[in-house]
Amino acid sequence: MCSPIWILVLVSESSTPDLSVHRTRSAEAAARKMTTTTRRRPLKVPEMALRVCVIPLALASLWEMATNKQANDTYGEISFSNLSGFKYLVFINAVTAAYSVVSILMSSFKSLARYDWLIFLLDQAAAYLLVTSCSAAAELVYLAMEGDREVSWGEVCSYFGRFCGRATVSVALQAAALLCFVALSLVSAFRVFREFDAPGAHVDCSGDSDSKQEGRG
Repeated sequence: MCSPIWILVLVSESSTPDLSVHRTRSAEAAARKMTTTTRRRPLKVPEMALRVCVIPLALASLWEMATNKQANDTYGEISFSNLSGFKYLVFINAVTAAYSVVSILMSSFKSLARYDWLIFLLDQAAAYLLVTSCSAAAELVYLAMEGDREVSWGEVCSYFGRFCGRATVSVALQAAALLCFVALSLVSAFRVFREFDAPGAHVDCSGDSDSKQEGRG
């Protein structure tokens, strides 16, 4: 008969390979899970960085324009609210900052991260809105600086220099936010369309082979 000590030794030796196999399988499963997650959400780190960068850029542009006004002893006071293009810039900046926060939350939760189509469409819409807003505001800044001789509009920045300067800074900040959303649109488009195969990748050639065999026959 075997003593209890030898029985314990035999049991421990027989269980050691099982533990090592279990640890190996656990490590393989964890690595497989990480690989699957990376494939599902590629470029997640640069995407989150771009979305985070949009928030301060949009808010800074909004603040710079929303608080922009200047008084002149000869021509009175001018404010951003006197120009519809600048009011539109403030509104779009607010919408863009709010959407960036929402999109970060959507990308963080696994239950919402699978809606790549929705994020793609919203990124495209935000980029288009920023294009319209930035172009309209930039046109106003250009007219304020250069004027338009064909319609007898004179430049006003020589009288309201501080107002023009802050408006230029606001437009530049919004342009930076626009560039971030252009990159985000490319990232979200890549994530959506990578799920589809290239055209002609699964062409059924059975019909062609059958016709060739019939021709030979």
